Amino acid sequence: MSRGVQGGMHAMSLEAPRSADAATRSFAAVAEELLDDVYGYLLYLTKNWALAEDLTSETFETALRRWKRFDPRRGTHRAWLLAIARSTALDWFRADSRRRKREERADAESQRFDREPAFGEGFSAELDDALRALTAGEREVVALRIVLELDGEETASLLGISSTAVSTRLHRALAKLEERMRHHDAVA
Repeated sequence: MSRGVQGGMHAMSLEAPRSADAATRSFAAVAEELLDDVYGYLLYLTKNWALAEDLTSETFETALRRWKRFDPRRGTHRAWLLAIARSTALDWFRADSRRRKREERADAESQRFDREPAFGEGFSAELDDALRALTAGEREVVALRIVLELDGEETASLLGISSTAVSTRLHRALAKLEERMRHHDAVA
């Protein structure tokens, strides 16, 4: 159904794709074109470049899984990706709020007990201090991936985050531990 130019409005068809190649463009081409837009939007929402990178990765993972369902008659690739990015960010904010509440409860619990090793007996005081310096989320990923030896998929499922987020969080936690232990070695 198409309407002609009326009152200064241009013709618009509801059945036809918005552009001739909208339905035939590859996901890679769309992702490359719109990566900066999605990242910029997420950076604006989160005010945190590392988090924006993580959420951008999750956005494109989700978009790739849903790529066959994209309908160019319902909107542009850009609008579709930004909607996925927004949903991804909102999910993260909700999960982060729940995580913070869990951490606050855990911190309140731990303050009631004498100082006990973070992961049990057998770690040096320096390693225990380095583990305590990690965020609760980082300690949780280290415990699941390193101590309990769960794989990335199991950890992601347990934590309710993507495998990419698990890998990123583990990488950052190990880098922090390495830095703290390197600093300790230099001091000792």
